[in-house]
Parts: sequence; C-alpha cells; structure tokens
Amino acid sequence: MSIVIAVDGPAASGKGTLSKWLAEHFGFDHLDTGLLYRAVGAISEATGRDPVEIAAGLKPEDLEQPGLRSADAGEAASVVAALPAVRERLLEFQRNLAANPPGGRGIVIDGRDIGTVICPDAAVKLFVTASAEERARRRHRELAGRGETVTFETVLRDIRSRDKRDSERETAPLMAAPDAVRIDTTDLDIEAACAAGLEACQGLPEG
Repeated sequence: MSIVIAVDGPAASGKGTLSKWLAEHFGFDHLDTGLLYRAVGAISEATGRDPVEIAAGLKPEDLEQPGLRSADAGEAASVVAALPAVRERLLEFQRNLAANPPGGRGIVIDGRDIGTVICPDAAVKLFVTASAEERARRRHRELAGRGETVTFETVLRDIRSRDKRDSERETAPLMAAPDAVRIDTTDLDIEAACAAGLEACQGLPEG
C-alpha cells in the first residue's frame, strides 16, 4: 500500500509549492489535481465539447498542453469542477494513481477534496490556506511573471469568486478534513511553510 499525503486548500495558498517540496523530500510522486480540471476546462472551451466526455477520456498528455497555468484556464477549471459528473469521471483516475504511484513509494496529491473525498484514508492530511489578499498578490506576481497583463483588483475578484464557487458547490466542496493539519501561509515564506508541512509528516519514511 503506497503512502499518500493529501494537501488541500484554496487557489494560490501555496499548496502546490509545498506539495512539490514534500514529494521531492520523501522521494514520492506528485499529482496536482488542479491540472486535471484545468485541462478539461481548457479543452472544453477550445473545442465546445462536453466536459464530462472530456473528463472520461482524459490522458496524461492532456496535462502537458500549454496555457494550463493561465488565469483563464483557472477560471475554466473552477467552472467544470462544480459539475458532479466531471468530478465523478476524474475520481477513478485520481484514486488509481494514489493506489499505484509510478515510483511505487508514495504520492503527494494536492487539490480541493483530496483529504475529504479522493483519499480520506491518507497517511497525512494538510489544509493550506492564506488570506484572499495575500493569495491575490501571489497569483498577480505569477501571472505578471508570465507576461499576462491583469490588474491586482481583477485577480482579487477572481480569487474571491473561485473561493465562493469552490466552497459552495454541492459535490465535494472545498473544506478541511476534520483530521487535517491547518497551515496558514499568509505570513510564511516558502522555507517556513515547508518546515510546517514537514513537521506534520513526522514518522513517514524519508526518501
């Protein structure tokens, strides 16, 4: 049985950075489930195809298409993620990977419902969060660094809109698992956030 570290949290909370660091530290595989929804949303917008059909046939190479980290792809992801049928199609994909990670040792999975729905029996569950303003600042810097022209106010509005949609959807809403360790990264740098995550993983075999 592989070891699973489940990392949940809202957009731009730092969960992806922490997840990648933990995966490297322990020698585990890493899955950013947000990419699944970004890919489904982007393909649906580009082709007009039914997102449920896309989710059912999603392939690993679909996660490598350009533009999946853009603000538009993030917005499209939040919309299709609210569709129960899309989540159902992607559930098996995620659980199969959790049970059989390519490296065989373990896997760090980050998303919105990993500790609550996808892997409720994960060895470690983390819920990473930060204030909406701080998350908007991070996302604005990230987008500007990629050459996207967008105002801070627009990013903040999008962050709040996604928070509302993610937390209020009927199927698998964004919430912390009861046994998750909460990490607020609002005032933490990357090093401090990783240290907090590592402390929560005490007892796991080192890579």
